Amino acid sequence: MHHLFRLFAAILFCATLLSGPLRAEEAPSPTDTANVQAVISAQMDAFKRDDGAAAFAFAAPAIKKMFGTPENFMEMVRSQYAPVFRPGYVEYLEPLAVGDQFMQPFILTGENGVTVLARYALRRQASGDWRIIGVTLSPAPDQAPL
Repeated sequence: MHHLFRLFAAILFCATLLSGPLRAEEAPSPTDTANVQAVISAQMDAFKRDDGAAAFAFAAPAIKKMFGTPENFMEMVRSQYAPVFRPGYVEYLEPLAVGDQFMQPFILTGENGVTVLARYALRRQASGDWRIIGVTLSPAPDQAPL
């Protein structure tokens, strides 16, 4: 199941990037980068506090519709994205933006000591807020496959 959700998240991000006219990658503005990283950090802080409602609030409408409730969302994150659920170490890497899409990669180490490369995909909403549309995890360069 977790491979299916990861695949869905990757397909969703790629499909949304290609749904409009093709645009070149652009360097994200420092303001957008700070705002996106604040959303990611706030969601991870909510995970640490077991605050499902707060964590769920940072998900895009399509993700909210898919999981329905904060409880369903938290269970999926606990079972499929454990490193994100309880990160110990987080190091943001160089982000990339295409239109209203933003990809923020980072290295993180979960409470189990496993280090992974996480890629958060976000979309700017009509309100101007950034919301998470997907997350993929892969082994960090020096780690064995997940």
